[in-house]
Amino acid sequence: MMDWTDRNCRAFHRALTKRALLYTEMVTADAVLRGARDRLLGFDEAEHPVALQLGGSEPAKLAEAARIAEQFGYREINLNVGCPSERVQSGAFGACLMREPDLVADCLSAMREAVSVPVTVKHRLGVDDDDPRDRLFSFVERIAAAGTTIFIVHARKAWLNGLSPKENREKPPLDYDIVAELKRARPDLEIVLNGGLGDLDIAAKQLPRVDGVMLGRAAYQTPALLLEVDRRFFGEMSPARTPHQAALDFRPWIVGRLDEGVPLHAMVRHMLGLFAGRPGARQWRRILSEGAPGAKGPAAIAVYDAALDAVAPTLREAEDAIAG
Repeated sequence: MMDWTDRNCRAFHRALTKRALLYTEMVTADAVLRGARDRLLGFDEAEHPVALQLGGSEPAKLAEAARIAEQFGYREINLNVGCPSERVQSGAFGACLMREPDLVADCLSAMREAVSVPVTVKHRLGVDDDDPRDRLFSFVERIAAAGTTIFIVHARKAWLNGLSPKENREKPPLDYDIVAELKRARPDLEIVLNGGLGDLDIAAKQLPRVDGVMLGRAAYQTPALLLEVDRRFFGEMSPARTPHQAALDFRPWIVGRLDEGVPLHAMVRHMLGLFAGRPGARQWRRILSEGAPGAKGPAAIAVYDAALDAVAPTLREAEDAIAG
């Protein structure tokens, strides 16, 4: 989710669900140690619970980055061993580390020793020509033997040569059954399923076989599904909210960030799919896409209000039609 789940995205998603654990985009350990930490790691308390996802392959650096992240207030530190992009491979981390389970175990052990919050790992079934069952089970056994207990498994292999990162999100086929088999074999571990979970019905179907589910693209591209998460998966009894109500509720946060100098486009680019499949979706996307870039000051919030106004009558007409 690099360049996707930044703090603007997370604040928006938190406005839709209070209970789901949110993850940052991946940040490298080197960036944490050498870069602008407030920009890279800063977040609003309202985002909690939120986990930081780190990338790297040097135990000492990852341990120090994890220590810094804990001081910032993150509830979990996650090591990414699943990203297949060339940019990540060139830094000797991400999915290519599945070939080096001993090194991954050392990295996770160093991170755990540095912090008191949970340290988790996100990974694939294997890479390239690996037999998924052999690689997955041996990788998890080695990491678990070193003390890690929470595994987030993207249920497909990564092809490091010959496929783009986009193609790696669609090929090779998903294999949820092998992840469920892993959970049966290791009931003592917490196994979270990731990959291709396109809606809450699919997630709910898989959840009895594992300990949790992680949604990525579905939550980003159709964020309104998050409005049902607290009621459906956490037993919350609060009244259901509509996407329009959520957008209205999020308006004060946008105003506050505009006052801090954050461009409108940096926030609303994460909201374009809010009305996906609903009346008014096209108007919402068009007004924000065309009006947000370059909008400043009062003109910026006026663009947001115009998008809200364009959607509201259409929604009311649809609701009236259903009621009638």
